[in-house]
Amino acid sequence: MIIDTHTHLDNEKFIDDVDEVIKRAKDAGVEKFIIPAADPKDLNRAINLAEKYDDVYFAVGVHPVDIDKYEDRLLLDFINHPKCVAVGEIGLDYHWVKEKEKQKKQIELFHRQIEIAKEYNKPIIVHVREATQDSYNVIKSHPDIKGVFHCYNAAHQLLDFADRFYYGIGGVITFKNARKLVEVFPKIPKNRVIIETDSPYLTPHPFRGKRNEPFYTTLVRDKISELWGISKEEVEKITTENAKRLFRIWKR
Repeated sequence: MIIDTHTHLDNEKFIDDVDEVIKRAKDAGVEKFIIPAADPKDLNRAINLAEKYDDVYFAVGVHPVDIDKYEDRLLLDFINHPKCVAVGEIGLDYHWVKEKEKQKKQIELFHRQIEIAKEYNKPIIVHVREATQDSYNVIKSHPDIKGVFHCYNAAHQLLDFADRFYYGIGGVITFKNARKLVEVFPKIPKNRVIIETDSPYLTPHPFRGKRNEPFYTTLVRDKISELWGISKEEVEKITTENAKRLFRIWKR
């Protein structure tokens, strides 16, 4: 069994066939799905999917590229929903946001959303892009927060938090140019690795260029199996237990 811990099933690219996408994944052994908040306009669609399917969950939060849309209510109105398992995806993105003032605003709202997560005892789903040092500083200033580094980018610094954070591994690890991630991957403790797709983005090799979907977690599993030198079944067991532990979905 596999858990796709980061799939944007609420994205408009899935509007026409989301039911088929979920079925195809389940037929391949994907047990559960977590939809992280990315765009506030899609949040209701995520909640509807979580209420329709027993094995679909969601997170609330405002993505760093959408700081202009931030309101506390986007978290507070839904954080107590029984299918809400985390706050995210939140964090810092200096690739798309270059202006220093907006970067400062990202940091401010990163702190704010972490505080809300702590208040409601939720883990966080962290987005880091070209902002490793500032992300490190924010996480270090909250020693009591737990979560996952979504689409872990092989930054050695972030491994300092392996006592309380997990590392989301997706299609990037299958890319031919993913040498840095492949080299760093063995340094991640096995009990801190979880599988994700970030679908519809970052489709694994050999399907790059096509829409990503939870079914392709099987390719991520296969690559991890190769790198760890263990069976695919053992990879599924380890990463599924890790995801259930982080998101507290053992009995859901």
